[in-house]
Amino acid sequence: MAKTRSVPDVWMIAATLGILAIGVVMVYSASAVAAFHDYGDSYYYVKRQLLFAVLGIASMFVTMNVEYTFWRKWAVPALLICFGMLIIVLVPGLGVVRGGARSWLGIGSFGVQPSEFMKLAMILFLAKMLSERQNQITQLTKGLLPPLGIMGAAFALIMLQPDLGTGTVMIGASLLAIYVAGARLTHLGGLAMIGVVGLIGLIAAAPYRLQRITAFLDPWQDPQGAGYQSIQSLYAIGPGGLVGLGLGMSRQKYNYLPEPQTDFIFSIIAEELGFIGGSLLILLFLLLIWRGMRTAITLSDPFGSLLATGIVGIFAVQVLINIGVVIGLLPITGVTLPLVSYGGSSLTLLLTALGILLNLSRYSR
Repeated sequence: MAKTRSVPDVWMIAATLGILAIGVVMVYSASAVAAFHDYGDSYYYVKRQLLFAVLGIASMFVTMNVEYTFWRKWAVPALLICFGMLIIVLVPGLGVVRGGARSWLGIGSFGVQPSEFMKLAMILFLAKMLSERQNQITQLTKGLLPPLGIMGAAFALIMLQPDLGTGTVMIGASLLAIYVAGARLTHLGGLAMIGVVGLIGLIAAAPYRLQRITAFLDPWQDPQGAGYQSIQSLYAIGPGGLVGLGLGMSRQKYNYLPEPQTDFIFSIIAEELGFIGGSLLILLFLLLIWRGMRTAITLSDPFGSLLATGIVGIFAVQVLINIGVVIGLLPITGVTLPLVSYGGSSLTLLLTALGILLNLSRYSR
């Protein structure tokens, strides 16, 4: 193993703190109107976001200083705990329904989303499993099907909530780790075709998902229904122009764009900060992803390399889906923008994962 570096990747830290700072500012800007209307306090959402940001940074600092090999022995217990939480959340009376999905375990006004924790637990488990079975990954039955079966079980439980967005992010990041581990493209391609058929079945089984697809293809076909969010998002992005309308000057946050502080916060960023502001945020994400992949490539330990790849995959897939939805390139899936959108479970989990990635960067060559 390479000698431990004196400090973790400073570029990664800078990108993380920069994205987080933009997120806190924009959560306030995007949510102030709705927060005052609903709670009589313009700072309601941003105060909670700041609380979870502080908790997340503390967690990131801890995991940044815990040797990453520690997580190898906890990979299986973490996965089993997350499976248990995914089952508990489906029990009526225990799971809390928010936004039409039974995805939360709540205490008072606070709650945790087990599916968010499953994303990291799955990556930890796959990094351990794949690093120990590197000589089998090219075999379909012994090497590839076992991890895919475990992924499928987790995805099925997440879909029972239902939460297609989080399930898609978990699958995307996991498949990236499996591919990097050495799986054959022919095997992955064949299984992907089966997955597409299954995805079509899931869409056909739920009318609201089919409406999202039709709205994606032509949102103006139902401008007051399924296409409403997509249209309002484009109405926010368009006037932003090059430099934006100015911080705090969004028009769409006045009850036009639903939940502007969560899934569609990038629309408000583009409206208020323009092309320049939106591009700056994307460049910070690219810097974070690049430094993360550099860490994965330069690690000599297979477990560490696959763990870094999976964590970077979570961010990359989530950013790609969220911004793709906001600008109309993808159907609405309910995926938030990492470190930017409002949400305690997602924010603390992602900062914890980044702490692990920063620890991994200490061992890269």
